[in-house]
Amino acid sequence: MSIWIFFKLLGSLALLMFGMKSMSEALQKMAGPQLRHVLGAMTTNRFTGMLTGMFVTAAVQSSTATTLMTVSFVNAGLLTLVQAISVIMGAHIGTTVTAWIMSLGFSFNITDFVYPAFFLGIILIYMKKRRIIGDFLFGVAFLFLGLGTLKETGFLLVQDPEANEMISAFFANFNEATFWNSLFFLLMGTILTLCVQSSAAIMAITMMLCSTGVLHIDQGIMLVLGENIGTTITSNIVAMSANVQARRAAFAHMSINVLGVAWVLILLKPFFGAVCHIVGFDPAMSSSAPNFAIKASMVLATFHSAFNVSNTFLLIWFVPYIERFVCWVIKPKKVDEEEDFRLHFITSGIMKTPELSVLEAQKEIRSFGERIQRMFGMVRELLTEKDEQKFNKLYTRIEKYEGISDNMELEIANYLELVSDAHLSDDTKGKIRAMLREISEIESIGDSCYNIARTINRKVQNKQDHFTEKQYEHIHQMMELTDNALSQMNTLMTGRTDAYDVNRSFNIENEINNYRNQLKSQNISDVNNHEYTYAVGTIYMDIINECEKLGDYVVNVVEARMGTRQKEA
Repeated sequence: MSIWIFFKLLGSLALLMFGMKSMSEALQKMAGPQLRHVLGAMTTNRFTGMLTGMFVTAAVQSSTATTLMTVSFVNAGLLTLVQAISVIMGAHIGTTVTAWIMSLGFSFNITDFVYPAFFLGIILIYMKKRRIIGDFLFGVAFLFLGLGTLKETGFLLVQDPEANEMISAFFANFNEATFWNSLFFLLMGTILTLCVQSSAAIMAITMMLCSTGVLHIDQGIMLVLGENIGTTITSNIVAMSANVQARRAAFAHMSINVLGVAWVLILLKPFFGAVCHIVGFDPAMSSSAPNFAIKASMVLATFHSAFNVSNTFLLIWFVPYIERFVCWVIKPKKVDEEEDFRLHFITSGIMKTPELSVLEAQKEIRSFGERIQRMFGMVRELLTEKDEQKFNKLYTRIEKYEGISDNMELEIANYLELVSDAHLSDDTKGKIRAMLREISEIESIGDSCYNIARTINRKVQNKQDHFTEKQYEHIHQMMELTDNALSQMNTLMTGRTDAYDVNRSFNIENEINNYRNQLKSQNISDVNNHEYTYAVGTIYMDIINECEKLGDYVVNVVEARMGTRQKEA
């Protein structure tokens, strides 16, 4: 019998976690772009940032989602570290709502409301336009079904002599209120939360064990404190691949909760006594007493709220010092940019909404465009470099940049493919299609830069081929036009479309085409007049033609981005 109870316990926990995940994702989709605007507009100081984090977490029902979203915003440069710390503090208060939902599930038979929610949810899902609301209702229904089943399983555990005796014997070893026993449950809460990746799930188990009397309320309190530490480790793990500021934000998240647990442990007796007094709960109460299950779950929810609210209002005054501390602990690495290829804004493992994913991809593409323009600058420098050693070093850097260009295209494309697997609106799908075209064209610009560099290298290796002063002047003028086109493209990539005149890019492209045609005719005439050899003329025109091709790719990027922006407008 006990093995089936064990599987029922695991199944109900899985239902609860799936319900929380589905509900949170649906709420994030419903919030959509507003989440980013809210976080950007309402974090002007530490107090508004705290309120923002609190309300966003209460809305999406997941402190992990809010924290990871905040870390992502820091990674994308949308929030400063100070703003992020205040938002994370607010998230700690907002997450206490989840504990009260759990407590509600232990107060009455919440499964009575599950099946109507399932029925209404499936109707809305098939309506397509109301699909997200249907997903939300399904998430809520699974959450409450998991809670109800968990509660029933808890009472079955108590009634099963074999299971009850085994669990009671285990916890009886730690009944004595010693420092080491308290530390054991603190570590257990931390490790379980880290393993399950859901503080809500461990909170539900804690409430179930305490409400049935299997676990003493003092031990349950230590588990709750451990859960508060365990939930911070998730953001630190996923931020490992992010930039320095994002790692600092994640570390600040952990530091805040560790500091909170430290001072609460010092004042645990009076703090816990005050919570019990508010709820009207006697820790010595028997588990067979009337309303024991309701009171026990309420004590845990109240303690969780009191801890997070008190910790936030205590540490909110020390945000600048917390910032200095995390900056002191996590220092930026000094690396050569060419040697350190990685995406700066896109990070694997961080949970995001499609809106945030698209935003990060756009920022990465902007970085891609700026890197390619730097590569073109090196090509211009290569043309005039006379020192052989410096020339070879510069040519090697250009080769390295070409490899980086190929890698960036693949990495961004793979990321966009992952984003496109989610349920997306037609507008978001259009953005992703445009971005895929943008990265393909930017990579082609990188190929053109490398082709020009190879042509220049070929000229240098054949020491008999020398350009005339007039040819150098023409190439410099063509490259100046091409660089202007790249500058216009990167201006557009920053998102300032209101100040951007798309005709400017088209006019530069027309200038490049006309100048190429003029130089092509002049080249034939100069070769016929024996001003330079045919071989020199071929190398010369290869550079000119590649610059013209590069200009075409730039216009393709502009068209793709403007098409997306027009749809947004």
